[in-house]
Amino acid sequence: MKIFDISQEVFECAVYPGDPSPERIIMSRICDGAVCNLTALKMCAHNGTHVDAPYHFLNQGKAIDQVSLNRFIGYAYVAAHEGDLSAADAEEILNQARLASVSLGIADCDCFSRILVKGKAVVTEAAARVFADHGILLFGNESQTVGPEAAPMAVHLIMLGHEIVLLEGIRLSAVETGVYFLNAAPLNLGGSDGAPCRAWLISGIPAFHV
Repeated sequence: MKIFDISQEVFECAVYPGDPSPERIIMSRICDGAVCNLTALKMCAHNGTHVDAPYHFLNQGKAIDQVSLNRFIGYAYVAAHEGDLSAADAEEILNQARLASVSLGIADCDCFSRILVKGKAVVTEAAARVFADHGILLFGNESQTVGPEAAPMAVHLIMLGHEIVLLEGIRLSAVETGVYFLNAAPLNLGGSDGAPCRAWLISGIPAFHV
């Protein structure tokens, strides 16, 4: 068993164009005579590795604290893709996830309900509809957004409209394609449209199901 940290370090993380970067604020230092070192921080909920809740693009959608943790934690399939992700590509990834689960003897798991894509993949509206139609729980990619960076709204509306959690800004270069156990639980920010998370994968198949 091996644990892969697929999160960015917060203070040096990638930031979506126009969003503020994280800021470290030193409140006190032992070397200055204080009783402890104390750090505060200021950041956007969508900096670095983070999740989008439906409320991000849907005013009546669920905020991050209203989304079930079952969507963030459980078996996931890591695929690889470069460039635009078409409807056919999305179908193939879902098929690969099913075949992988069968080969591991866990055909009853829902690893095909959590899809992570390594590489510079861009989800098209057609691919987003495929994932939505199949009712996946979570989709993650390495970009700071799902869909074209210059026009992400349409893809977000399709996927968040079906309550698919979007896990953005992950780092998968050290991870091979296949089935893993994922934990991408967000900070419990009441009423927020998204939240940072410390996402990680476990290789091998743990002896429990979520």
